Amino acid sequence: MKIGIIGAGATGMAAAWDLAHAGHDVTIYEAGAEVGGLAAGFKDPSWEWTLEKFYHHWFETDVDILELVAEMGMADQLLFPRPKTSYWLDDRIIRSEMTPQSVLIEMPVSLISKVRMVFAGGLLKYLTNDWEGLERVTADSWLRRFMGDEVYNRLWKPLLIGKFSSRYSQVNMAWMWARIKTRSVKLGIYKGGFQAFLNALSEGIQTRGAVIHLNSPVEHISTQDGKPTLVVGGETHVFDRVLSTTSPGLMLKIADGFAANADGRQAAALESIGALCVVFALKQSLLTDGTYWLNLPATSPDKSKSKFPFLALVEHTNWMDKAHYNGDVLIYCGDYVPVDHEYFSMTDQQLADRFASVLPTFNAAFKPDWIRKSWVFKAPYAQPIPMVNHSKNIPPTRTSLPNVFWASMSHVYPYDRGTNYAVRLGRELAEEIVR
Repeated sequence: MKIGIIGAGATGMAAAWDLAHAGHDVTIYEAGAEVGGLAAGFKDPSWEWTLEKFYHHWFETDVDILELVAEMGMADQLLFPRPKTSYWLDDRIIRSEMTPQSVLIEMPVSLISKVRMVFAGGLLKYLTNDWEGLERVTADSWLRRFMGDEVYNRLWKPLLIGKFSSRYSQVNMAWMWARIKTRSVKLGIYKGGFQAFLNALSEGIQTRGAVIHLNSPVEHISTQDGKPTLVVGGETHVFDRVLSTTSPGLMLKIADGFAANADGRQAAALESIGALCVVFALKQSLLTDGTYWLNLPATSPDKSKSKFPFLALVEHTNWMDKAHYNGDVLIYCGDYVPVDHEYFSMTDQQLADRFASVLPTFNAAFKPDWIRKSWVFKAPYAQPIPMVNHSKNIPPTRTSLPNVFWASMSHVYPYDRGTNYAVRLGRELAEEIVR
């Protein structure tokens, strides 16, 4: 078959890997200048490795990505160190990887709250797979019931607010279950950064006979004589099958007749939140205790009422050797906000200044001249918002348009978006397309 794929992110390329291997004629159209989508990286001229625009890592339990890397013959390129992850509580760093030991020793809550937290965490991680039941209740209500108000208000509520803003109390518990169920304390990366992995996958796909066109946004999806067609650069290309990996908004915009159908109406009803990262290259370490990932409390969806203007502070070079980045200490300041939030209209320098203003909180010695350089990355479609009974809201991957398939971040539910589940989804769609 002649198969067109829209998007050279992890989903599109994983599907192309299998489809090309099966002997099909595969063409990928990518709007950006490089492969990778939200997992793509960038590189300062002085660095040996690329760095992700939005912080990424794998878990030891990410079997789909690990299987694909092994098939590529690149398993020796994986690194899985154990970094230090922490919370900012009571104006100090509290280490916690959510293991029973770290909870019982480190968490500044009452003993009964610690016991309830360990019990509920064990229940989610080891004793239940009933995500369908958990999606019928909100994370807010479940966590309050099983872990208690003290733990919920101090730990979970601030994280949910930071992730979902004003919709935090409406997110279902299946989403939270999936995050706890599937994670490991060791975190992984590909030598050279995620972009090195994505480039290697791209090369492998092309070696198998597929074609990848960069800087080639698809302008229109329609049908010609019962076959799907793509308009790219004003030219029409006819295929036997098309797989779109775009956002719901773009799919509704470019797919002829999709919005008027039932699955299109479902797509239009999906909600999501945007993400942004300010990356600083510093001359000195900020988190001198060795913390890699520091969760920051969000006490209100209104950023002006919270102590911190962002959700996560990630010192990448407390996880990966700064020698790969010419000695730069690399800091991510990451946040999730609605697309109409002021952050999306601020200039890069305004946002960098806003975020840098709180860095002395974590290291009193910090001075603005520590910053060698900064970069700002924004993604309006970054995190689907899963409400109660969300599985009923997700459109089918086989659309109402003849021989057009669709795989977005919303389709990995109940699992959280990320390259592992993007790869799983892409390979499942490749199998469905062939079938």
